[in-house]
Amino acid sequence: MGSVIIQGFKSYREQTIVEPFDPRHNVVAIQFVLSDEFSHLRPEQRQALLHEGTGPRVLNAYVEIIFDNSDGRLPIDKDEVFLRRVIGAKKDQYFLNKKVVPRSDVMNLLESAGFSRSNPYYIVKQGKINQMATAPDSYRLKLLREVAGTRVYDERREESKAILKETEGKVDKIEEFLRTIEERLKTLEEEKEELKEYQKWDKMRRSLEYTIHDRELKETRKKLDDMEAARKNSGEEQKKYSAELKVAQEAIRSAARRLKETKKNVQAHKEERDTLSAEQQQLLKEKTKLELTIKDLSDEVMGDNTSKERAENELKKLKVTIAQKEADLEKITPQYENMKKKEEECTRELALKEQKRKELYAKQGRGSQFTSKEERDLWIQKELKERSRKQRRYTPAPGNGLVFIILLEILYFSIHIT
Repeated sequence: MGSVIIQGFKSYREQTIVEPFDPRHNVVAIQFVLSDEFSHLRPEQRQALLHEGTGPRVLNAYVEIIFDNSDGRLPIDKDEVFLRRVIGAKKDQYFLNKKVVPRSDVMNLLESAGFSRSNPYYIVKQGKINQMATAPDSYRLKLLREVAGTRVYDERREESKAILKETEGKVDKIEEFLRTIEERLKTLEEEKEELKEYQKWDKMRRSLEYTIHDRELKETRKKLDDMEAARKNSGEEQKKYSAELKVAQEAIRSAARRLKETKKNVQAHKEERDTLSAEQQQLLKEKTKLELTIKDLSDEVMGDNTSKERAENELKKLKVTIAQKEADLEKITPQYENMKKKEEECTRELALKEQKRKELYAKQGRGSQFTSKEERDLWIQKELKERSRKQRRYTPAPGNGLVFIILLEILYFSIHIT
């Protein structure tokens, strides 16, 4: 017993269940699922099999055959086998027991149960019996094999022969590969002995390397300890040098203050000198004016004897005035010369102070310009010669701090070079 379920196929719009099989219906539907005539359908052929009528358009259709497999004719361990084919505008699928399967598996399953794919005997068309009666023996034998379901086994036998032939070829390749492996094993055995010898010497080499490395490690640790001790000592020396540097910086600040006071004194002397110079110029002008007046009066006396007495009196007055002015001039001149000398001394001292100030500020950046003690000593000797030359040229006043500056430079560079 079995049944057929149809939906959307041909004239069956709604789902229709036909059971048991009816000899008057469903031949096309059964042939659609089982026959090879509908195996390769084009889109327009699939569209022609869909239901066409009033109402919404049908997009999919399926025919499902339920086989009674209680006799085990189909090689599936179930009493009922569900075989469904679903088509649409773009799909054509087979379902075996609700699972999608390829068409080839379905055809092989049907042939193993006796459903011939090329000559379906379960659907007899008009003229088919005549054709079979007049067919040659070979055709009928072929048909009997298909009816008996042996064709699928013949095809599988051919496939098995091809697989067997391919397997024999693989066996030959494997035997050749085994021979190659055996030759390689012999080579590896020889290399194994060489490897043992290499491992022996390699172990000795690593032992030596470890011994050397351990010795170098101990020496490095000792050097590291020495460097750490030297670093601690250098920290103490750095503190001492920092204290000396602070003293030197304080000396620089003191020198800068003294320089500022000297500048003020020089400015005051300049102003006093300018005042005396202006007074001297004024006196010289008055002297010149008086001399011109005397000359004019002398000319008048020579031209007019009547005014001689008056002129002499005026001359006496002028001589007294001239003598007084000359006395004032002689009194002012030493003071002017003294102030001028003081100005020159202050100018020289100011130049020296300015030079010392620049040198003191420059020393702070010279510590890194020497790479060795010898280079530093050569520079210091050169500077001493230059300072001696400048001292002879300018003849600075005592207490200018030149020796202190030179000693300070030597100390500063000793700190940075050491």
